[in-house]
Amino acid sequence: MDTGWVVSLIVAGVLLVSILAIAIPMDRKYVVRENGKINYKKTKIYLRWNVFDTVTLILAIYSIVCVQALNMFISSGETVENVFVQFFTNQAQVWTLVSIIYLVSRVSLTLKSIKERWGDDID
Repeated sequence: MDTGWVVSLIVAGVLLVSILAIAIPMDRKYVVRENGKINYKKTKIYLRWNVFDTVTLILAIYSIVCVQALNMFISSGETVENVFVQFFTNQAQVWTLVSIIYLVSRVSLTLKSIKERWGDDID
């Protein structure tokens, strides 16, 4: 492993720990669980913008910047031996994937919460 990959793994690890440091306490504080299952009717956090959504938006912007920087390096003729190409390749892959996974899970949880609160009355 070259320097770019190692630095990228360290940065990804630090960002991941930071995200979990925000997400776990938020989940414990605001998500209402009864008998081990989420009570979507009482949980209000899925129906409004929260801190974790802001963090995810920042990560999505960061991944776009990483993809554009990678594009710039590749367009200028750099190869995978360049440490910056290695760094931006890894960062772009990781945070794009994380952003997409969070988007899908967030939409799913929001739709479940809407269905529990209002049922099938919405046309």
